[in-house]
Amino acid sequence: MASESPVDLPAVTVQAQAVEEGESDLHTPTTSGSRLELSALQTPASTSSLSGAEVRGRNNLTVQDAVTRTPGISSIGSPGNGGTALSARGFTGHAATMQLYDGTRQYVGAGTVTFPVDTWSVARIDVLRGPASVLYGEGATGAVINVVPKKPFAGEIRNQLRLGYGSDDRRQAALDSGGSLSDELSYRFNVNQQASNGWVDRGDSDSVALSAALRWDAHDDLSFTLSHDHGDQSPMRYLGTPLVAGKYRESIRERNYNVADADIRYNDQITRLVTDWRINDTLSASNQLYYIKTQRYWRNAEAYRWQPGDTVERSEFYRIKHTQEQVGDRQTFTLDHALFGLDSRTVVGVDYNRIHFARQHDFASSFSDSVPLAGSGGGQYQSTDPLGYGPRERNLARQFSLFAENRTQLTERLALVTGVRRDQVHIQRDNLVNGSSADRSLSGDNWRAGLVFALTPDLSLYGQYATSTEGVSNLLTLNPTQQQFDLSEAKQTEIGLKQVFWGGQGEWTLAAYHIVKQKLLSRETPTSPTEQIGQQSSDGLEATLELALGRGWQVSANAALVRAEYDDFVEGGGDRSGNRPTDVPRRTANLWLNKALGGGVEAGIGARYVDARYADSANTAKVPGYTVVDANIAWQALPDVRLGLELNNLFDRQYATSASSDGEQWYLGAPRSFFVTADYSF
Repeated sequence: MASESPVDLPAVTVQAQAVEEGESDLHTPTTSGSRLELSALQTPASTSSLSGAEVRGRNNLTVQDAVTRTPGISSIGSPGNGGTALSARGFTGHAATMQLYDGTRQYVGAGTVTFPVDTWSVARIDVLRGPASVLYGEGATGAVINVVPKKPFAGEIRNQLRLGYGSDDRRQAALDSGGSLSDELSYRFNVNQQASNGWVDRGDSDSVALSAALRWDAHDDLSFTLSHDHGDQSPMRYLGTPLVAGKYRESIRERNYNVADADIRYNDQITRLVTDWRINDTLSASNQLYYIKTQRYWRNAEAYRWQPGDTVERSEFYRIKHTQEQVGDRQTFTLDHALFGLDSRTVVGVDYNRIHFARQHDFASSFSDSVPLAGSGGGQYQSTDPLGYGPRERNLARQFSLFAENRTQLTERLALVTGVRRDQVHIQRDNLVNGSSADRSLSGDNWRAGLVFALTPDLSLYGQYATSTEGVSNLLTLNPTQQQFDLSEAKQTEIGLKQVFWGGQGEWTLAAYHIVKQKLLSRETPTSPTEQIGQQSSDGLEATLELALGRGWQVSANAALVRAEYDDFVEGGGDRSGNRPTDVPRRTANLWLNKALGGGVEAGIGARYVDARYADSANTAKVPGYTVVDANIAWQALPDVRLGLELNNLFDRQYATSASSDGEQWYLGAPRSFFVTADYSF
């Protein structure tokens, strides 16, 4: 018979409302670190959790804005990757930083993810740093981001209406509504419409995000939730600013050198049916059946190079359309049981996805034109592609996985958390131009093992070993040559401390890790054939502090240090061994201070720091580091009316978030702006 333990396994719950109210802490179950319903203190990994209230209370317009306020994650977004690419623990892009929506993986086509649109419908964001293929399959060497949407809840119907207006004619109209329709039925509905004229010439943008869910509690132990999420975006058609003689020139900050008829559009739809069934006191089951459809369209001149005489040469005239459909199902069973007389919980499951990806385009690779540096682009999109605009490829991927996780209480204070996963993926690529076809089956086996020692109920020491696998590029769009390579392999060792102190008023975490990724595409010499012989590694430290100081003061701070390098990497341009990978800052840090001023007034100010990065693997093009300060103030004018003022980039810092591969074209961050909001609850 298992003995009682002060570190109890948490109960499985299907209630969603609690996790979106107020702030999360180390005792709150995290959705990204495990499917075992473990809190951060019980998880042998570095995790962060942000409630929806925290996300929207810190001027975060996008999920990426929110995520980069957590330790060690920086943005490298641009229109080409949907504006959502991230850098974490020395690894970059969507192949290494996986994004989930309510636990469902969105497979990446051609390096692009475009959903969710904004943070209005977000109930919670959970971040897991480090390899996570054992949980979510191929990919995710650097981090996993799980965006949990607002969900139906039982009780009186509550509504929140927001209207907002600010700099560059930015405007917002949003509604959040939810509650019980009957004893068995509850709902949640969110809609958010935003638009702006933009901070660059011809920088207008607009978006609409809609989220609707209906929950039926058929029985005390059985519920069904049907949801549909829709996003339609036309982001700013700004592709970057050229350097002038290798230097940034402030006078052209607001210039937009794209063509006048440039176009970018993203349309995303996710429909899901979730079934939660508590079979008995020890066994529960959950099933998520989903359909995801994404359409993306670009028509731009994407490369700008300064030329003597103060002209800008434009090239890379690209017109591209992606159509992607994903049908999948995930079934899990959770069992509380005894293992060799010890308290234990096990999750077993199966995951299946069928993904279609089609691409049509024209690439005017040889065409270029020139526009004045002092002007602002213009002209019409032109293409010299002899094939014109039309279908080029059609890809099909079938993925099947078996996975299991277990947590066993070895002693009153020591717990073992383990996981295994087997992935099988079959990829087929059809070339619609010449009629050729290529296919390949790839498999990956991953596992992790971690120990958590509860020094006290509020202080945990942990250590873990985890593995991950990645395609040499995005699996959906591997070309026939890339298909011949195996999956890259990564392994991580990590140790850390987590503590809640001062009667729950404070918490801190510290993590140290070492990651090695092998089977990178590399060469013996710059002229040798490409082989899978390269290696990349990173070592790092991450620390966080959350503290309520009294008198209305609250502090949230974190910092990360990473030493990343190519251990063995040769490309056509030369030997890059010992160099730092592109888009990887050595240091990042965040600070946010809140103060309740009395009379229903609250104020906040925060700073985000990102160290310098290299734009190329040769480490010859450096992008400067930056610190950006944001602030806000809110007033509860009436019990049901709240007014707010956001000030972004308070000191009008001019900085680059990312750069082209040669570092001669920077994608700039937005200048100083304000935004006024009025919220009415009823």
